[in-house]
Amino acid sequence: MAKVITIAQQKGGAGKTTVAAHIAVALAQKGNRVAALDIDPQGSLSYWHGLREKRFGEGYTGLVFNALSGWRVGSEVARLRKQCDFIIIDSPPHTETEARTAVRSADFILIPVQPSPTDLWATKATLELAKAEKIPVKVLLNRVPANSRLAGIIREELTDLAETTLGSRVLFAAALMEGRAATEVEPGSRAAGEVKALVKEILALVKDEEEEEEKAPKARKKELVSA
Repeated sequence: MAKVITIAQQKGGAGKTTVAAHIAVALAQKGNRVAALDIDPQGSLSYWHGLREKRFGEGYTGLVFNALSGWRVGSEVARLRKQCDFIIIDSPPHTETEARTAVRSADFILIPVQPSPTDLWATKATLELAKAEKIPVKVLLNRVPANSRLAGIIREELTDLAETTLGSRVLFAAALMEGRAATEVEPGSRAAGEVKALVKEILALVKDEEEEEEKAPKARKKELVSA
């Protein structure tokens, strides 16, 4: 069954689409069957995938893709879980119905946050939503300039931070303009290295969650036997 990773952030312009596209491609490059869902009315991920189809050909992008309204997310995720290894959801900003549906459908939530006060404030609302649904979450520092003092302050303010950070690198945007990802355009670049490190961290977290889920029924069974 596929693991669902929702990219969520109440504030717009935090880089959700860039993160979603890069994670989807990097996971697919590891041999996983990956679905990417765009439920953001702005449609940036859809536009990127359209460029990808022009480059590689329809049906040859390496991803299963769909753009849909938030109310259809649950049924589409249920369908794709049986076909894929991972489902990446690019959710809309604000904690509206569509965003909440994307969060509730997730096995893991990644919240991109830029080193700015407004991103920091908005992130707390998204964190509260994720924790209310009891879904594992990590905050990803994104578009971080070199030697950013503000990034250090944000690290002190937020919990659940991912170990990986994504720098403010031109390659991320340049790759998207070509319908590709940094790991495809320049696999040996620092940008590609950061994406690979992020995916490695996500895979480790997902594996840990799976192991905890497997332990829980066994522990419960042991309690019943003891009783």
